[in-house]
Amino acid sequence: MRVRIVNFPATKVAVAEHRGAPELEYETSRKLIDWRICNGLRPDAHRTYGVHYTDPRSISPSEHRVDFCVSYEPKVGPNSLGIMSKVIPANRCALVRHIGSRSRNDAAIYLFNDWLPESGEETGAFPIFFHYVNVGPDIQEHEMITDVFLPLKSQDS
Repeated sequence: MRVRIVNFPATKVAVAEHRGAPELEYETSRKLIDWRICNGLRPDAHRTYGVHYTDPRSISPSEHRVDFCVSYEPKVGPNSLGIMSKVIPANRCALVRHIGSRSRNDAAIYLFNDWLPESGEETGAFPIFFHYVNVGPDIQEHEMITDVFLPLKSQDS
């Protein structure tokens, strides 16, 4: 896998916060999808992200946290779906692309298990996050493209 070091810019996002069992993530992401549709935010013009605060394989389901996000500059107004404004902060990141199912992201596993220990780098303060490059009901599992961003400690630290 080809890993690049990139500077990810601060990105304002609209967010649906998921707290709880991974099996219920679709219900949370559906709220963001519905909000996105109601606000006319096309996937080709507004990037989709997942910020993963926890690894569901190593934490109890009740403590699992992930934010489903869509890039969105204005402040999110009051809404019945619980969508709110946040910012994915600027980060120096290791970036690798994963193609295929989002249920098992081999690129993320590679970054943590293989690349990071050999790189001399350390993880930064912000959690790993994913840019879902192509989204929508017509995308087949084997066609899914996900860019994995692993925030790293600044070289100035």
